[in-house]
Amino acid sequence: MNTKVKELTDLKERVEELPADATAEIATLKQLIAQLESDPVGKLTAWEHVQLARHAERPYTLDFISRLFTSFHPIQGDRKFGDDPALVGGMALFEGEPVMVIGQQKGRNTKERLYRNYGMAKPEGYRKSIRLMRMAEKFNRPIFTFVDTPGAYPGIGAEARGQAEAIARNLRAMARLRVPIVVTVLGEGGSGGALALSLGDRILMLEHSIYSVISPESCSAILWKDQDHAKEAAEALRLTAKDMLSFKILDEIVPEPPEGSHTDWDEAAALLKQPLLRNLEEIRHQSVEEMLTARFEKFRRIGEYLE
Repeated sequence: MNTKVKELTDLKERVEELPADATAEIATLKQLIAQLESDPVGKLTAWEHVQLARHAERPYTLDFISRLFTSFHPIQGDRKFGDDPALVGGMALFEGEPVMVIGQQKGRNTKERLYRNYGMAKPEGYRKSIRLMRMAEKFNRPIFTFVDTPGAYPGIGAEARGQAEAIARNLRAMARLRVPIVVTVLGEGGSGGALALSLGDRILMLEHSIYSVISPESCSAILWKDQDHAKEAAEALRLTAKDMLSFKILDEIVPEPPEGSHTDWDEAAALLKQPLLRNLEEIRHQSVEEMLTARFEKFRRIGEYLE
C-alpha cells in the first residue's frame, strides 16, 4: 500500500476508534481525511506511480474489455507462426457500434503469468495485431488499443523471429490506417513493446499509469551498474501521466478511483468510458485525409525540446 493511501486508511480507523464525546479530535481528523480525499495521491513520487502501475490487483485489458464492450469475439493467430497469449484482440461492440479491440494482457497468478508471458508480446503477437488492425480497416471499424506491458519480449527466439521488424511494421501500419485509433495506457507502458500499439489519433493514460523508453530498474543498471537506484531513475525518466501530458505526448489523463484502479475495477472502467466515447467522436469530425495528416503531425511534434 502506498504511503498516502495508508495514511488515509489509518485516519479513518482512528476516527472509528475514538469515543463519541471526543468531538474536537474527531473534527480535526475528519478535516485531514477530507483534504486527503480531495487529492489523495496528488503528491505521489514517480516511484510510487510505478508501484501503482504494477499493482498485482490492477485491472488488465480483459478486465476493461468485459466492462466496456459487449459481444467480444477474440481472434487468434498471426497466420505465419502461431498465437501469442500476451496480446489479445478481436471484434466487439462499444455502445452498440462494431469496433476492434486490441491489448496486452498480463496474468493474475503464476500459471497465467507464464501463459501470458507477463504481458510481453513476441513477434507473432505484434503480427497478430497488424492482422486485426487491417481487418478493422477493411470493415471500417474504429480501433481501441490498450497498453500494459513491461516491454516486448527480449528472448532469443523472439529476436530470431524478427521482434524489431514486427514492431516497426506495426508502427508503419498504424500510421496509415484509415480508421480512428484511440490508445489507452492502462498500467505499464514499457519501451517499444508499448509503442507498437500506441501510434494513434488519441493517446489516453490512466492517472497512475507510466510510459517510458526503459524501466527504472534497467535504467539504474545502465547508469549506476546496479538496480539500487531505481527510485532516482524513475524521477529522472519523467514517466508519469502528468509528465507525458506536459511533453504533449498524450492527449488526456483519465482519473482513477481515489485509492487507485486496483481498489474498484468497475469504477475504473466507468471513469474510462466517457473519455473513450468523447475522443472517438472528436476524431470522427475529421475527414480521413485530415485524420491521417493530424496523426502524422502529432508524432512529428513529439521529441521537441529547448536547449
